[in-house]
Amino acid sequence: MGAVNTRGAAPKQDRSRATRQRLLESAVTCLAEHGWTGSTVTVVAEHAGVSRGAAQHHFPTREDLFTAAVEYVAEERSKALRSPEPHGDGGADADGGGAPGTRAAVEKLVALFTGPLFRAALQLWVAASNEPQLHLRVTKLEARIGRETHRMAVELLGADESVPGVRETVQGLLDMARGLGLANLLTDDSARRERVVAQWELIVREALAR
Repeated sequence: MGAVNTRGAAPKQDRSRATRQRLLESAVTCLAEHGWTGSTVTVVAEHAGVSRGAAQHHFPTREDLFTAAVEYVAEERSKALRSPEPHGDGGADADGGGAPGTRAAVEKLVALFTGPLFRAALQLWVAASNEPQLHLRVTKLEARIGRETHRMAVELLGADESVPGVRETVQGLLDMARGLGLANLLTDDSARRERVVAQWELIVREALAR
């Protein structure tokens, strides 16, 4: 009797996970393209190809949906940092032992803040500054994401934060990357970004060599 009851449960769970994944991906896309005001649950559900009822089954409120979307963004950003593939042409700078070189590491960190995932997260930050029901959730979540991103940057760079100035250099690199992401929102800032990244590679190399 028990075996009969559980038959088909796994495919149903798989479908449920797939629906949730589509909703999160669509929420990120809609935030990046339409902003908070234009990204209602109905809009996200239509983009994901599911009913509004199905969307609300997974995420009862709009705040639930978009807070989960920011967590999804954070997970995807973490995966990007953990990826062994170098970003851009930084692979030629690989150090021994298979670790990414300084240039590749700096480019990976900058890439976190110059793509659609950052654009979507930024829309939610702006909304949270004006929406009390989002503010506390997003503030706590971003504090955790910030700590995780800093930790992963230290790991990616192979930095020793016990050395004076290294922690500040890593945080300055992340702040710089965030600024480049903001500058890239309205215009293609890739040419200037290349020069800034090259300069920061030198700064980071100098700090890590102490």
